[in-house]
Amino acid sequence: MRHLLLAAIVSTGAWAWAGSASAQDAAAGAIVFKTQCAGCHSVDEGKNIVGPSLFGIVGREAGQVPGFKYSPANKASGKTWDEATLDAYITNPQAVVPKTIMPYPGLKDATQRANLIAFLATAK
Repeated sequence: MRHLLLAAIVSTGAWAWAGSASAQDAAAGAIVFKTQCAGCHSVDEGKNIVGPSLFGIVGREAGQVPGFKYSPANKASGKTWDEATLDAYITNPQAVVPKTIMPYPGLKDATQRANLIAFLATAK
């Protein structure tokens, strides 16, 4: 019985820790967004700046924000912005969508990219 109780306590603690780690990742991602992305992008629905709004980006098809003029390459890319595609794109936009007009050299730090994507996933 003690083993079952201990297992329940440990597993509950593990789940609580995992949940708080995700929240911390998104919070760290908000900082990455502010320093790397916010000069050109917003996470507010319908608020395009130099770049399109990133509201609801996770799971969205590329080139589909109303009112934003995308490059022909982005519109025709056929990409859906899932986590893996976002990670590759944020690493090197030109490699993922050749001839995109986004003038960003890429974010090389994998942890920062993961945190940023966790943050973007909350923008919905």
